[in-house]
Amino acid sequence: QVQLVESGGGLVQAGESLTLSCTASGIVFNANGFAWHRQAPGKSREMVTYILSGGTTHYLNSVKGRFIISRDNAKNTVYLQMNNLKPEDTAVYFCNSGEWWGQGTQVTVSS
Repeated sequence: QVQLVESGGGLVQAGESLTLSCTASGIVFNANGFAWHRQAPGKSREMVTYILSGGTTHYLNSVKGRFIISRDNAKNTVYLQMNNLKPEDTAVYFCNSGEWWGQGTQVTVSS
């Protein structure tokens, strides 16, 4: 049974940082790519960033230079470091790999 468990969300002020974690089980971690998606109230879910098994990354334009995705294959964990957060980053953030999704973690950025 594959499980993706996110953690690290919270309430911060604009300009502050947060790091999200996604720990995977039941999956060959180092053979899979992972993505972070987010969904803000009243909006569609969008992909924020992804990291492939070989380490290649891609970012949504609006987070380039502020967010960093990384992976620790020894810990079966993917991270999303979010710097200089803005109110428009407020959303539920989801970890995803293939057909599997985490339950989401809330990130709220106050102005």
